[in-house]
Amino acid sequence: MTVTEPTTPAKPGFNLGEGPGRLLVWLYGVFTVAAASRSIVQMILDFGRAPLAYVLSAVAAVVYAFITYSLVRGGPAARRAALVCCAAELAGVLVVGTWTLLAPSAFPDATVWSDYGMGYLFIPVILPVTAMVWLRRAAQPQAG
Repeated sequence: MTVTEPTTPAKPGFNLGEGPGRLLVWLYGVFTVAAASRSIVQMILDFGRAPLAYVLSAVAAVVYAFITYSLVRGGPAARRAALVCCAAELAGVLVVGTWTLLAPSAFPDATVWSDYGMGYLFIPVILPVTAMVWLRRAAQPQAG
């Protein structure tokens, strides 16, 4: 008769809004409000001055809001959607950041992603990288 050791099954990935995920939810929530508020005020008061910058800030707000929602919702589908949005966010920060450095005249006013988020302490370039690491880690089963 063979005695087998009981195996502990791997626990499923953890809730995206727990632990460090709470900080990500909070930061994305703050950035949603900041980017949306900024773009709404700028579009109402002076849209003709820098329409591209103001629309890009509004797009950033929508991306931040969707990521916030996905992190709060949790689950595999929401995690995948948030991962795709974080990658798109990072691409946007890199493209807009580079664009603002190469053609500053195209941006008479700053966006959230201008100069790689320098006006926001570079958090716009750090946040999606951190979130993607967290989301990938959340997808992996946890040892029991």
